[in-house]
Amino acid sequence: MTSPKITVAEYLLIRLKQIGVDHLFGVPGDFVLGFFNQVLNSEVKYVGTCNELNAAYAADGYARIRGIGAFATTFGVGELSAINGVAGAYAERVPIVVITGSPATINFRTRPLLHHTLGDYQIPLRMYEKITAASTQLSSGATAPDEIDRVLSTCLYYQLPVYISIPSDVVIMKCNLPDAFPFPVHAPSDPGALDEAINEALVMLAKAQRPVVIGGVELIRFKLQNEFAEFLDKTGFPYVTMMLGKTILSEQHPQFIGLFEGDRSRDYVRERVESADCILQLGELMTDFNTGGFTTNLDDSKTISANIRTVKIKHHFFENVYLRDFILGLTAKLMRRDPATLEIQRAIDGCVHRHTEPYRPDAQKLLTIKRFFDRMSHLVEKDAIVIAETGVSLFSAAEMLMPEGATFIGQTFYGSIGYTVGATLGVCMAAQDRRVVLFVGDGAFQVTCQDLSTMIRYGLKPTIFLLNNDGYTIERVIVDRPYNDIQPWNYHKLAEVFGGGLGLDVRTEGELEDALDQAAMADGLVFIEIHTGRLDCPEALRSAGRSMAKTNHLV
Repeated sequence: MTSPKITVAEYLLIRLKQIGVDHLFGVPGDFVLGFFNQVLNSEVKYVGTCNELNAAYAADGYARIRGIGAFATTFGVGELSAINGVAGAYAERVPIVVITGSPATINFRTRPLLHHTLGDYQIPLRMYEKITAASTQLSSGATAPDEIDRVLSTCLYYQLPVYISIPSDVVIMKCNLPDAFPFPVHAPSDPGALDEAINEALVMLAKAQRPVVIGGVELIRFKLQNEFAEFLDKTGFPYVTMMLGKTILSEQHPQFIGLFEGDRSRDYVRERVESADCILQLGELMTDFNTGGFTTNLDDSKTISANIRTVKIKHHFFENVYLRDFILGLTAKLMRRDPATLEIQRAIDGCVHRHTEPYRPDAQKLLTIKRFFDRMSHLVEKDAIVIAETGVSLFSAAEMLMPEGATFIGQTFYGSIGYTVGATLGVCMAAQDRRVVLFVGDGAFQVTCQDLSTMIRYGLKPTIFLLNNDGYTIERVIVDRPYNDIQPWNYHKLAEVFGGGLGLDVRTEGELEDALDQAAMADGLVFIEIHTGRLDCPEALRSAGRSMAKTNHLV
């Protein structure tokens, strides 16, 4: 008996659905229309965006909530417009599937000078190979299923983007119906290396009187939050996160002491981490934003650093040690300490913006960034998703203590301004039962603003706060020159221009309260424009500006 036949496009769409993709973002173009025709007849919902860059950003935001995201574009002009968004996902280990509808296979052989091409049809593939974990150009119904499975498995295994080029004739070629998806299983750790790493770490941790743990972004990407929580519950150790790892666990956790970012940290957090007699770093990336411009002072002789497949203890390296195995091994053998003996000042008692601090508005007073985010710490509710754009928004929102169940999203390594508009679209699609709050600056918003209209089109209901500080403040804290100026817009009127939602304009603390009252009654997208001073920003951003000025020889 022969297996039922389906098209290659149907096979790919079934596989996407099986791994968790319910929505496909994209922009039409002639080479991808055949694929899109089959998307419309599938269980995967097509979500059209205004441009390909935002489609990539949307897939990234979607993946940060669902664990996988995908978008599709046409060959050449479409996929290359999206490439910056994919680069950001690659830098921050976000698994997205890039699908390119490409010319028919005969065109790849004969290379006519078709529109959207560069003469050499392989150039886009070669470009994407640099920023993906796997790539393929499908060529037949016979080989496509194995290629699709290989690439998607690689995406999930490494938590990195992958690229699939599907020629217009291959879209309709026939192949066998797939079985259950073969989800990849992580290779086991090298037993000898694992035992040695655990034993050496145990010696250090057992002797430590003031240990501290740094929980990192790889715990999120590889879904190790439960293992991390069990480790903390077992040991009683205090922990911090860096910006990339913010909200690994609830920031209401009794052992969470705050955000560690070198000399940009609160005094207590920095002193507690850097004076620890044993520092256990689990899954963190030591980027410049994470480390306060590389100002962390961590003694290698007291540090255990474990990443997804390697462990470094003092000056010893252990390869093929999987992070999950290492955490479980430590959890099984460590004894619980009484947190009262470990000098834990909870973040809830010292974070810059926290709901435990009373907020009383002064109705006539002009808003400042500090006062605005003080107020926001009372607005953001349990299980909300907070998205913060690179710049004033990111550095301010990072200092908010998040409520139980909240998720924080920011592109805190790659830092491409405008990322959050598309990402918010993706997050809203991925989590339609959760409140989504976006903080974005005026300069970043001008880069990708069009897909505000897509949120309205699909009935999504984020609350968006646009911080209007009259230009690129993140660049002004490096060098304040005229190239950081932008054309002023009436941003709050864009909701009406794009066909829906509530747009409000706020300059004072009293107006903010009125706006929040109106927002609470709204049943749709809310867009609130917040006016602040040109150089009104948190000290952490000023510190970052000084660091970047020095790095780039501007001082």
